[in-house]
Amino acid sequence: MASLTCEIVWLLKLLRELNVFQKLPANVFCDNKAALLISENPVFHERTKHFEIDLNFVRERVLSGVLKVLKIDSLEQPADVFTKGLGVAQHDFLCDKLQLVDVFSGDKSLRAVGVKM
Repeated sequence: MASLTCEIVWLLKLLRELNVFQKLPANVFCDNKAALLISENPVFHERTKHFEIDLNFVRERVLSGVLKVLKIDSLEQPADVFTKGLGVAQHDFLCDKLQLVDVFSGDKSLRAVGVKM
């Protein structure tokens, strides 16, 4: 989550330099209950000592209103289509959710979304 936070902060600064101002907070969707609880809870436990610096970085951004960590069901996590081997049904569901289009199919419905064939 710390690397994602770094990327979001970098993108927000880049957009600000280009005079594109984004509405904050940026929503971060997470399907890991432990990561959600750790990012919200300021109390450190024995299991979190080894990544205390990363946690402080993420928590500071959450408390300052840059990020908002939200729960998402594991079956609806769109990032899985890029990071996991999925079954056909789950892959198709997530591709539809991301509005991905197969430009190599001969489907005429592609013309409706502006893809030239």
